[in-house]
Amino acid sequence: MIKVEHLTKAFPGTVAVDDVSFEVQAGEIVGFLGPNGAGKTTTMRILCGYIAPTSGVVEIAGHDVLRDSQAARRNIGYLPENCPLYPEMRVDDYLFFRGRLKGLSGRSCRQRLSEVKELCGLEEMGHRIIGNLSKGYRQRVGLADALIAAPPLLILDEPTIGLDPNQIREVRALIRGLAQQHTVLLSTHILPEVEVTCDRVVIINRGRIVAADATWSLIEHASSPRMIVEVQADAVELKDRLLGLGAVKAVEIEPAGSWVRARIEGHGGMDMRPELWRFLREAGWEVREFYSEKSTLEEVFSNLTAGDEAEKAAVETVA
Repeated sequence: MIKVEHLTKAFPGTVAVDDVSFEVQAGEIVGFLGPNGAGKTTTMRILCGYIAPTSGVVEIAGHDVLRDSQAARRNIGYLPENCPLYPEMRVDDYLFFRGRLKGLSGRSCRQRLSEVKELCGLEEMGHRIIGNLSKGYRQRVGLADALIAAPPLLILDEPTIGLDPNQIREVRALIRGLAQQHTVLLSTHILPEVEVTCDRVVIINRGRIVAADATWSLIEHASSPRMIVEVQADAVELKDRLLGLGAVKAVEIEPAGSWVRARIEGHGGMDMRPELWRFLREAGWEVREFYSEKSTLEEVFSNLTAGDEAEKAAVETVA
């Protein structure tokens, strides 16, 4: 559905996107992530045909976004982060207007209007003036606009911004349901949302792709194994002896009454559980907790991007 090869976009004094390549297959929900200024929005605007790349190839459903721009854009429903709406129009009038602009006949547009209002929770909002709606409902109108022409590809930039927690859960469920008929490229800063919504993740940093994998695989392989152990032992002795194990990289100790809780980080690619269990059994300490601590996408994201962000901040501070 999306094919990007060696995409580069340069502006005066900076390269926003630097030799980026990735693909999104039909029916996938892919998270497109990166810190502020990483090149996400520039890439998404190129995909939608809003701006032209400096070099590289972008295809949407087999159509080149430069040579066959209209055909490519007919396959896209785009929800930008700050969705431009006509605040003086009523919801029904606006969505009907947008559907007609996208080529729907009057009858098809009215039918589709009813469907997207139900999908986006706007059934009671049809006669409301957009400018009087809350930010969350205006976001829903933008999503309905992206869906009105039933495009095979949805590009969503921060789709849950401004929504309350209940609305966020509803939109997550909606996005998952949309995957049955649409391919979705989703950009958001709410990383737990990506974990529960997306099949794959592409992470961009300073204009380059730094990771692209299935969400579960990225979390499993891009972070060090961690264990939580709670034992009845002397804290100093426990830490010193744990650090002497070959599989252990770092240890954090926290007193818990007469017990000691240890957060143990292992070396990447090593399963430290067998060695750690043998050690505790031979030491003779009573064990109250012993379990693996799962990494999060947020931690993986931070590991892949925090160094460059810190460097960038230091340069800006000096400047």
